[in-house]
Amino acid sequence: MDKNNRKKQLKNYARFSGIALQMGATIYLGSLLGKWLDGKFPNENELYTKIVTLTAVFLAMYSVIKQVTNISNKK
Repeated sequence: MDKNNRKKQLKNYARFSGIALQMGATIYLGSLLGKWLDGKFPNENELYTKIVTLTAVFLAMYSVIKQVTNISNKK
């Protein structure tokens, strides 16, 4: 394996690791926001936590798909 190929692999590894961390952070912050909203506006089923967390999951998935598409288009 030559040096340029190793650099590309390392760069891709770092990029995809960053995407995974970003996805996890988005979902975690969404769940925190939902819990805070449920604390402020109590309801029986903790709907704010469920709705905001699910929305955060969809936003994170959209972001991942968009970033991976951009990466694959550059190649």
